[in-house]
Amino acid sequence: MPINNITEQDSNHDHLERMSTRELLEAINQEDQQVAMAVQKVLPEIERLVDVIAEKMSNGGRLFYIGAGTSGRLGILDASECPPTFGVAPGKVIGIIAGGDQAIRNAVENAEDDTAQAIKDLENYDITDKDVVIGIAASGRTPYVIGGLQACQNRGIITGGITCNPGSKLDEIAHHSIVPVVGPEFVTGSSRMKAGTAQKMVLNMISTSVMIKLGHIKGNKMIDMQLSNDKLVDRGTRMIMEATRIDYEQSQELLKKYGSVRAVLDHIGLC
Repeated sequence: MPINNITEQDSNHDHLERMSTRELLEAINQEDQQVAMAVQKVLPEIERLVDVIAEKMSNGGRLFYIGAGTSGRLGILDASECPPTFGVAPGKVIGIIAGGDQAIRNAVENAEDDTAQAIKDLENYDITDKDVVIGIAASGRTPYVIGGLQACQNRGIITGGITCNPGSKLDEIAHHSIVPVVGPEFVTGSSRMKAGTAQKMVLNMISTSVMIKLGHIKGNKMIDMQLSNDKLVDRGTRMIMEATRIDYEQSQELLKKYGSVRAVLDHIGLC
């Protein structure tokens, strides 16, 4: 166990069962306010990792997230949102969770304790040194994640780590370690709370910044987003209206004809 196993430290609050609803909410909110400041302190580390990922992906590489439990689910969430938001192929950002897809909704006994399974899961995607693998583990000691990163490094693959425990094994071994120190959880050891929020914020920063650097945003608009529902078709139509001053009906006709905001803007010569 890490010397500074912060995610397991006793909560700053006690006798939670005696609190009123308002007291519970105010105390949780008080703890949550520490998260953004913790993430701010690790921006230089996030910056370095983003630049490495963008370079690798611009040369045909992919981004992988590996984790167990809450951390694995957060990686899958971030990866699954990249295709609809940025229009990238589903195989460009991939989330893998210990225990496989069934572990997304239900805990899989002992799945996180297998040090050899992560690299087997990654091998299903023919991973190479063109790719980047980020291990996510609030405690920084999940065997599935540690074993996966060590195996990747033996193959010359760049690794990142997102943990909330400084000095943990994950912090020590990842090429690019990101450690937002959020302090003890409101419910002792429940790292789905502050640690999970910090991990989600860091993942948002990484994927969004990488996709912007790869050219999937113009101005501040998602010009490559998938038009998978009426809301997004309407949003895309309004993007075209704003860029071209064409009316709504004509903009939507162009969008449906060319299939994306980028394609319309390319056709008009604005992208």
